[in-house]
Amino acid sequence: MLAPGFWDDPKGAQASAQERTGLEERLELWKKLEDSASELTLLLELALDESDETQCDDIQNRLDSFADELALYEARRTLSGPMDRNSAIVDIHAGAGGTESQDWAEMLLRMYLRYADRRGFAAQLVDRLDGEEAGLKSVTFTVGGPFAYGLLQTEAGIHRLVRISPFDSQSRRHTSFASVFVTPEVADDIVVEVNDKDIRVDTYRASGAGGQHVNKTSSAVRLTHIPTGIVVQCQDEKSQHRNRDLAMKVLKARLYKLEQDKRAKEIKEAHDNKKDIAWGSQIRSYTLQPYRLIKDHRTGFESGNVDAVLDGNLDGFIKAALLWKAEV
Repeated sequence: MLAPGFWDDPKGAQASAQERTGLEERLELWKKLEDSASELTLLLELALDESDETQCDDIQNRLDSFADELALYEARRTLSGPMDRNSAIVDIHAGAGGTESQDWAEMLLRMYLRYADRRGFAAQLVDRLDGEEAGLKSVTFTVGGPFAYGLLQTEAGIHRLVRISPFDSQSRRHTSFASVFVTPEVADDIVVEVNDKDIRVDTYRASGAGGQHVNKTSSAVRLTHIPTGIVVQCQDEKSQHRNRDLAMKVLKARLYKLEQDKRAKEIKEAHDNKKDIAWGSQIRSYTLQPYRLIKDHRTGFESGNVDAVLDGNLDGFIKAALLWKAEV
């Protein structure tokens, strides 16, 4: 990168710089795995030398965690798309079913926020529309960090929940649906032209939590891209200017994704033939009653540790989905 003339070709230089960053991140992760392996080996040798069985549980937990990290590292090797390294924008929408589905949508939000925290990603709410009684109708949030989009893109689709409803006085079993949509956040160096004449800007008072401020000022912003009909709204920030900036970032990301889909239409159609993302064709089922099991219908991967998965432990599902996607 310090060679004379390296930056004469800005696009080529930028691509090389991004490739170097990716290799450095992968190398750093590998070194961490090596350190963990060395530490585990030392702990095991000490336990064997001292015949100390009290450390067995701790070593087993460390081994399980190491196995998960190694498996995820291997799966990340499949992330070679131009946007895989980017941060992600996630949308969750409750399906038909009223309060039941809205509560399920909020459970999914909590699951992904916990996952982001586990992976060291930064999550930020952009917009949230609460349900009348409980849960939420829809929510948009960003997940920032290396390969956040590459990992979370595997979560796009319909998620089904089967459980005894806490909202049913007769304690009957209900099935609820919610959809998850994931787009890559467009990097600042990628130019997405949006003409002012193509955008309608509406401001309104934010709803939900936020104190007196949301009741006194029209800080929430709604952007409508007239040519495509894409609507983005943001009300999480107190400043109208900040909300507009966040909404514009999301709008550009969706426009970029729309253009990418057009360019990759044949590939997209081939993928859609494998599994349509539509109501009734869920990618994953979360069964809490009459038994406890979470199963991904694309990969066949399943887990009986329902509480851990709903608490953000998605590594096994994401790894399996990445490997499945690489074979499609």
